[in-house]
Amino acid sequence: MRKVEVSPYIEQWDRMFEDEAKKLHRIFGSEILAIHHIGSTSVHGLKAKPIIDIMPVVREINKVDEYNEAMVAAGYTPKGENGLAGRRFFQKGGDQRPHHVHVYEAGNSEIERHLAFRDYLQTHPKDRLIYGDLKEKLALCYPYDINSYIKGKEPLVLELERKALEWYEN
Repeated sequence: MRKVEVSPYIEQWDRMFEDEAKKLHRIFGSEILAIHHIGSTSVHGLKAKPIIDIMPVVREINKVDEYNEAMVAAGYTPKGENGLAGRRFFQKGGDQRPHHVHVYEAGNSEIERHLAFRDYLQTHPKDRLIYGDLKEKLALCYPYDINSYIKGKEPLVLELERKALEWYEN
């Protein structure tokens, strides 16, 4: 069973993203239009579960499935849409997952949502602190219950996403 752990921000996360992004560029080649570091590890100063979330933006989402074998060879498990239509999701490393890859086709609204959330928290230290503290508290309350951890932070995440999208669009 995987333990829910939240740690203080670690500078090494940026380097881990860069290293993995290079590998993904080699796998997907010109299919990738952009690649972004998203999620809590992308926000300097934010407490986070130590999982690097990577968001490649591709020309055609359906072509991503053609790269599943190459992703497996690179240590990833393909999860298909994994509950989100229009996404391809990959996990690396079993229970000690150091990386998640969320692939979207250019134009998907999820791209803006992820970038707005990241950039908003980067530039709003009070909300970043509130969010990080909540995640840390929930990880201590639910160390082996990821669903309760996620459910516990959902109201704040939705509020921050709303604020982030409003801020991002202005």
